[in-house]
Amino acid sequence: MLTPLSENPESTQEALLLHIKRGGEVTVSELCKILGITSMAVRRHLTSLQGDGLIEFRIVRQSRGRPTYRYKLTDKAETLFPSGFQNLAIDLLDLVYEQSGHKGVMELLSRRNDRLAKRLRSRVENKKPRERVEEVSKIFTEFGYMTEWESLPDGNFVIYQRHCAVHDLANQYRQLCVLEPRLMEDLLGMKVTRQQYMLKNDPVCGYFVQTGATTKESIIGPDQPAAESTGEHPQVSPGLGKTPR
Repeated sequence: MLTPLSENPESTQEALLLHIKRGGEVTVSELCKILGITSMAVRRHLTSLQGDGLIEFRIVRQSRGRPTYRYKLTDKAETLFPSGFQNLAIDLLDLVYEQSGHKGVMELLSRRNDRLAKRLRSRVENKKPRERVEEVSKIFTEFGYMTEWESLPDGNFVIYQRHCAVHDLANQYRQLCVLEPRLMEDLLGMKVTRQQYMLKNDPVCGYFVQTGATTKESIIGPDQPAAESTGEHPQVSPGLGKTPR
């Protein structure tokens, strides 16, 4: 998974995305000149990025000769570049806190959670538990959480996130952390318990998904912190590292 890009790309694919961003639309020959690599290498990287949904192309027909393929970034790729979104979010939550305190922040974020769940529910409807866990992991990855999952021998699952998309924001407003497993529960229809927590210096945020415990209501009260491990379930291991196929 590609991480947010900077002005100093660490790989050829990152450099390629950066130059497409600067150029708006570019051709293979233009990328060859900028990057100093062969057209075959450029095409290989373009094919990979297209498979990841990060670039697309349009065909420009010439009055003479062969048509030209011009490549540009997709909306998904635009999210890899820095934005002021997090600063805006912090400012807005600060204003809500000044007016209504932590209760007001929780009410606002809870309403957002409900809206998200309603919008996303169609993606998990009529799916088996394993398929729902896989889809929810995809959803959180799309949100920038670098999410993976594992099935356990007893039929339960673990979901873990190697990156927090709202880390700085969550440092100030832990309501976000309370609501994250609630959203998972709403979409999965199963009990979700946080067992590892980045803001407590764990390497991941890890969640135990209990297939035998369905829920229609939030497990965590509005003024309680997100649940930690009780010792009843196996700890989520950040070293597992591969989503089962």
